[in-house]
Amino acid sequence: MNTILTNLPKSTKTPKKRLGRGFGSGVGGHTVGRGQKGQKTRGIMPLWFEGGQLPLVRRTPFIKGKHRFQVINLQPITVNFDRLDKFEANSVIDPLFLATALKISEKEAKRGFKVIATGKLTKALQIAVPASAGAIKAIEAAGGKFLLSK
Repeated sequence: MNTILTNLPKSTKTPKKRLGRGFGSGVGGHTVGRGQKGQKTRGIMPLWFEGGQLPLVRRTPFIKGKHRFQVINLQPITVNFDRLDKFEANSVIDPLFLATALKISEKEAKRGFKVIATGKLTKALQIAVPASAGAIKAIEAAGGKFLLSK
């Protein structure tokens, strides 16, 4: 093997210019490539800096109240009797059945469902979804069953 310096591969990567390390550094000395005066010559400006106006973080109001540190809980999707009356009699209504029948996405279905007593229920259904107290009475009055514990 020849270990002569002329046989070494060429290095095409140029080293980074070291700014502000004297006049011999390529860009050095007085202003070091930042221009004469102004805000950007003084140092690094944060990305969220808005020119001195009140920043967006401080303009938006605080979430006030006792539970401000808790995640905002999404309310369940309400299902009224008019929607349930379209299904066949004695069918079991569970969250998976409701999601497919009402064409609700999986992401929305994670919120859950709740049956409320609006409208009229004429068919006997077996409900396996949380319901309001009035809805439970109306389901049982129509001849259906509420399958969850009350």
